[in-house]
Amino acid sequence: MAIKTIITEPNKILRQVSISVEKVGKEEQRLMDDMLDTMYAANGIGLAAIQIGVPKRIIVMDISKDENKKEPRYFVNPIIKNKDKIKSTYEEGCLSVPNQFAEIDRPKNCDIEYLDYNGHKKFLKAEGLLATCIQHEMDHLEGILFIDYLSKLKKSMIIKKLSKMKSTRIVV
Repeated sequence: MAIKTIITEPNKILRQVSISVEKVGKEEQRLMDDMLDTMYAANGIGLAAIQIGVPKRIIVMDISKDENKKEPRYFVNPIIKNKDKIKSTYEEGCLSVPNQFAEIDRPKNCDIEYLDYNGHKKFLKAEGLLATCIQHEMDHLEGILFIDYLSKLKKSMIIKKLSKMKSTRIVV
């Protein structure tokens, strides 16, 4: 297992649409293990494969609050089957949009069909933070970032800030 580099905005890789996984095998499981290690190391609660440069429809998540009791979840080829008309608002952040946060409205509940770590078909009724997180990560699979839900002005200000941060980094 290895910690990978998380790609940050602006980067055209993050705007790619990820491709479906044919079969969950050892390679995909190794990728999910690496993604989980990377997410934990960055103190995140969700990570899509595209965020580490792999355009596959794979997501890992862990929204547990207890540091000693991890509850990792794996989603391969997730599909939203049903979305609640009622919205809820959460302040979202993203490992690919470092140190930037915004309140985003998303459906309060959603039903997800996906393959698990072993390639078994699963169905999940997600609500609250879990529903928000899965929708956020599934947006990554379509090349969408949470900042895309903001006004043009707010979004461009965030991208300018991130570009400036990237250009002032010193590599030793």
